[in-house]
Amino acid sequence: MRAFVAVVVPILLGAVASGALASPVSVDEKVRNTLQLDQDLKRGKQLYGTYCSACHGVQALGSASKVIPSLAGQRRAYLVKQLADFKEKERENRTMHVVVSQRELSDEQAWADLTGYLNSLPRASFPQTGDGRGVELGEAIFQEQCASCHEEDGRGDDDGFIPSLRDQHYSYLVRQMRSIASWHRLNVEADLVRYLDSLDTEEATAVADYISRMRGATKNRDHMNPDGTVNN
Repeated sequence: MRAFVAVVVPILLGAVASGALASPVSVDEKVRNTLQLDQDLKRGKQLYGTYCSACHGVQALGSASKVIPSLAGQRRAYLVKQLADFKEKERENRTMHVVVSQRELSDEQAWADLTGYLNSLPRASFPQTGDGRGVELGEAIFQEQCASCHEEDGRGDDDGFIPSLRDQHYSYLVRQMRSIASWHRLNVEADLVRYLDSLDTEEATAVADYISRMRGATKNRDHMNPDGTVNN
């Protein structure tokens, strides 16, 4: 065993030095540094209008028809982590790779300003939902399998690195669930990949439909409303 460690550890250290394992380390460092900075929301608004609004909309509510997520009101730590992942190519998206490569968006202060602005925006009032036929199934699956990480009201974890799923478009939720299940996102845990891959189409779309109906403030979740929405 000692001989094995003596051989493997230098190899791993060499891999880090050569950059093979550098991206996750760099991501963590960038996220940590960004979250320690003060936020200039006025500058964040300017950055958003220049680099992001063409796709995500003036109010950052995304587009259901174009499968673009709503970013308004999203957890700031999560948004910072995604920007760092895009910057370090830990998350695939050619459009976002181009965006974060812009000089004005390449520094951590810009990320602090931009994410602070996005977090301050009102959430979508009427995100796209599914057809409603599988909402009860989706609720049962979510509360049993997903709430332990995302909390029962879908608000995300207390630290803010697990995203809020509330007020998000159904089409985007479905696409991301399929993308993760197909190992197309590098910045998620393997257990989540395996779990989402285990869901059949009916189950996955039911969960997405249920999540898309989570609206309003994030307090203790009440029962589902008669119209299928999930308010607090």
